[in-house]
Amino acid sequence: MAKANNSNSTKLRIIPLGGLGEIGKNMTVFEMGNDAIIVDTGLMFPANDMLGVDYIIPDFKYLQDRKDLKIHAILYTHGHEDHTGAVQHVINAFQGVPIYATPLTAGLLENKLKEARLTQYTKINTFMAGDTIKVGPFGIHTPWGVIVHTGDFKFDHTPVDGQAADYARLAGFQKQGALLLMADSTNADRPGWTPSEAIIDGAFDQVFREAKGRIMVATFASLISRVQQVANTAMRYGRKMAIAGYSMEKNIDIARKLGILKAPDSLFVDVQRVGHLPDNQVVIMVTGAQGEPSAVLARLANGQHRNLEVEEGDTIVLSSHPIPGNEEMVFRTINQLIRRGANVIYDPILPVHVSGHGSQEEMRLMLNLVKPKYFMPVHGELRHLRAHAKLAVESGVAEKNIFVCENGQVIEITSKGLRTAERIPGGYVFVDGSGVGDIGRAVIRDREILSRDGFL
Repeated sequence: MAKANNSNSTKLRIIPLGGLGEIGKNMTVFEMGNDAIIVDTGLMFPANDMLGVDYIIPDFKYLQDRKDLKIHAILYTHGHEDHTGAVQHVINAFQGVPIYATPLTAGLLENKLKEARLTQYTKINTFMAGDTIKVGPFGIHTPWGVIVHTGDFKFDHTPVDGQAADYARLAGFQKQGALLLMADSTNADRPGWTPSEAIIDGAFDQVFREAKGRIMVATFASLISRVQQVANTAMRYGRKMAIAGYSMEKNIDIARKLGILKAPDSLFVDVQRVGHLPDNQVVIMVTGAQGEPSAVLARLANGQHRNLEVEEGDTIVLSSHPIPGNEEMVFRTINQLIRRGANVIYDPILPVHVSGHGSQEEMRLMLNLVKPKYFMPVHGELRHLRAHAKLAVESGVAEKNIFVCENGQVIEITSKGLRTAERIPGGYVFVDGSGVGDIGRAVIRDREILSRDGFL
């Protein structure tokens, strides 16, 4: 990632501030001397025992304390919330640092910053897949070899957008001397291959063919390819599409303006007008596939949405898997929707969702394409990181060259190789309304006692 004039005296430090030992709030710093870049600034959804917490962001106090450090850029791997959701907090802290992202991700980031009234404090630079960019002293090579950071990945041989993985490019890193591979570990305990997104088309087709009433599809607001699949099926079956949920509405608008989501204006109808259409001519995209209390799906389940109400005969599709820790909220929402008379469809009832992360065979393929000297599993709970490390050993990486780390564990690269350095804080920063970091575990415990015992 970085170039240096004197490889004998220079150290490249990799500092994971989020995403290691957990699913979410991905954020990694690459630091050389007084220069640094950040890769991703994600958030994480609160666990059930984090009462009153809206979301969690990485602890980047280390960067704030390093007054001598020049942060040249924030680079984004993709546009999901667990990689972008803390952008407003990071830009607010480091005003003037530019952002680099591909077009859709750049659009989503711009919208977040616009809402936070922070667009004037950064410049968003757009690059295309395959481009080479240089920021400050950072390029694609280090003095000791190439560092490959995968972001979220899977190898889909029949992708819905027709853009297959560039295997030759990945294998090229091996020829250039891959020093370190930092690879997504989310499905490291899942054998085989992750199914193609294409299988969802058949499941959606069956849902639309059999549904007699309205259809509602819940998915991640940033999963535009899934919205495209629903749009294609809606057009095939003569249904109009409405959008319920502010974030999804904004993201779809951005994707359509960029030409990434291909759907005619005639397909869309305002959510407040769906009552004027026959039920069998309506499909509604909704937010809240993770059971988030304030999102559309949970409000529908509780009968608290201002424009929509679940009716007998509605078909509701959850096109997502619960993020680890969210299972209870998701299944509670499903049960409430069924109680209201809806036919709820979710995987494994029908394959209406497939993971966006590779399984074990894809991880082995990535390891064999890149053939790194050192390996650092990222993006996963500790059990995932350990399982991925085991796969790396099986794929020929020396066990002593594998670094299973958690947030805050600094890795140093010198001419002598990689080693673990000091540990810095890498915990949770709770965002509670407009308060950022104002509450800690003690306040959460007090809230738990209050929720159980009440107060006088």
